[in-house]
Amino acid sequence: MHAPAHTASGSRELVFRAAGLTKVYRMGDVEVHALRGVDLELYAGEFVVLLGASGSGKSTLLNILGGLDAPTDGRVECRGHPLTGAGDDELTRFRREHVGFVFQFYNLIPSLTARENVALVTEIAPQPMAPEAALALVDLTGRMNHFRAQLSGGEQQRVAIARAIAKRPDVLLCDEPTGALDSATGVLVLEALERINLETGALTVVITHNAVIARMADRVIHLSDGRIAGEERNPVRAAPAELHW
Repeated sequence: MHAPAHTASGSRELVFRAAGLTKVYRMGDVEVHALRGVDLELYAGEFVVLLGASGSGKSTLLNILGGLDAPTDGRVECRGHPLTGAGDDELTRFRREHVGFVFQFYNLIPSLTARENVALVTEIAPQPMAPEAALALVDLTGRMNHFRAQLSGGEQQRVAIARAIAKRPDVLLCDEPTGALDSATGVLVLEALERINLETGALTVVITHNAVIARMADRVIHLSDGRIAGEERNPVRAAPAELHW
């Protein structure tokens, strides 16, 4: 793992470099251009928000960075290792060892407790945290023996975050992690993500259509119609507790 970095300037180790990323989906005779020549660099320790409306290309970009999808054109590398053109086995190993994913829906197994859901990942990771330690990072020590049906939506999402970070990933990729939550519950989830970013130094990328969340980022990248439409850096990161939507 890398030393915690409170700002991007404190750690300029390049994690992702993407150049000319294009993604075209063909649906019958129709071509849908999800990405149109995206160039991007992301650094260790950063908390980055990818902001854009539905259909702007956010999820497609995140899936390509995470090795879940491949671009139609262009290239992407992680720490100098090309992901473009990598085989299925290599991409599976990359996801397993280096990337934690958090999605809008929590995908917990209902017959397992919170601790057991996290343990599913720790059993296959090379150098995992103890499930109890991962749950402590998201303030769920007192709920680790509860099943999914006994947990609120926000608690389920925090279990999903604990599961994602228990493998000690270099990168945490979050796709609308507060999208199914109300504001107060979403703030608790964002506090968990902020704490993990600051304490572990993992590059944290959150995609959202909610502009309020951008205030807690080091860097905000705006996507529109498959292109990067702009970028800004927050001089000071807002605390999640200051956010309301």
